Amino acid sequence: MRIISSIRSLLFALVLLAMSVAAYAQIGISISFAPPELPVYEQPLCPGEGYLWTPGYWAYANDFDDYYWVPGTWVMAPEIGYLWTPAYWGWSGNGYFFYEGYWGPQVGFYGGINYGYGYFGDGYQGGRWQGGQFYYNRAVNNVNITNIHNVYNTTVINNTENRVSYNGGNGGINRRPTPQEEAAVHEKHIPPVAAQTQHVQAARAKPELRASANRGTPPVAATPKPGALNDRAVVPAKQAGTPYNPPANRAAVQPPVNTPAAHTENNTAQPDRPTANNQTESNRVEPNRSTAMQPNSRPEPPVPNRQPTAQPNSQPEPTRPEPAQRSQTPPPSDRLQPQRTPPPVETKRPVQEQVHPAAQKQEEKKQKDEQPKRDEKPPQ
Repeated sequence: MRIISSIRSLLFALVLLAMSVAAYAQIGISISFAPPELPVYEQPLCPGEGYLWTPGYWAYANDFDDYYWVPGTWVMAPEIGYLWTPAYWGWSGNGYFFYEGYWGPQVGFYGGINYGYGYFGDGYQGGRWQGGQFYYNRAVNNVNITNIHNVYNTTVINNTENRVSYNGGNGGINRRPTPQEEAAVHEKHIPPVAAQTQHVQAARAKPELRASANRGTPPVAATPKPGALNDRAVVPAKQAGTPYNPPANRAAVQPPVNTPAAHTENNTAQPDRPTANNQTESNRVEPNRSTAMQPNSRPEPPVPNRQPTAQPNSQPEPTRPEPAQRSQTPPPSDRLQPQRTPPPVETKRPVQEQVHPAAQKQEEKKQKDEQPKRDEKPPQ
């Protein structure tokens, strides 16, 4: 029984630890340059009761080495009594780390970032849960009181001059979590719901939301609902906090562990390769074409039967004559071969001069018989 009880206690501790880690998740990505400042934009109209405002923020994508804007939007709370703690960037000694947002009964630490509309760096002043319903503070939220009656009005002093979007580091917000915010980390939490995840993916897929493209002024700064980036009610940014100028080589300033490998397309010209290897098919000189070969062009490919080492080292002439007018000089491989003398051609006698073998033998016998007679001396 004691063993079973110990196992149950261990499992319960592991569950609490997992919940705590998920609640205050630090995304394993470190960026060596800070995100842009927060843009200035208007909050779209709340679509209905139960929707809570989640402010926009700058996320980062390794595949294109750039920050991109995730528009602020209204999201249905996953449970009654839960509030949203926004994501934020924080300096960690060797880079800026991203801390994911989460849902929980209390608003935790979000870097002291002034996201506006109730998130002014400390807690949330945009509304509260009461009797199972969410009441909106009209002083900071865009709510239609004709459709939503759960409202109140409490003035909140908001300093909107500081648009810095990260905590710590050079020029960042200098604020540490309070004991209440640290305690909120250990409470039960829920990660971003599916609608929020899809909203982030939709923002990531729009090139115009990248910081290098919009210079800190995204064309879609906020949406009425998650994923509605093409809705007519989307709100563009009025202006950037400060015009953003991305680093000249964003990938080079990444820590080595987070820098993606470079893929060179097979058809991309490399600076350390010879120019001749980068010629396109249309610029190559084929053996049967009459196109003139340029001085720095690739030489004519060798015939398969030739010896590559026997080719001359001389460069081709700037202009090349027509194939029909080429020099008749034999190729190098032919000059290396010894000249062979063709065998003599056997000549045949004319038909009328040919002698029958039998007659030829008789003629030879006759000549032998006459030879002694010619050798005899004539009588004196």
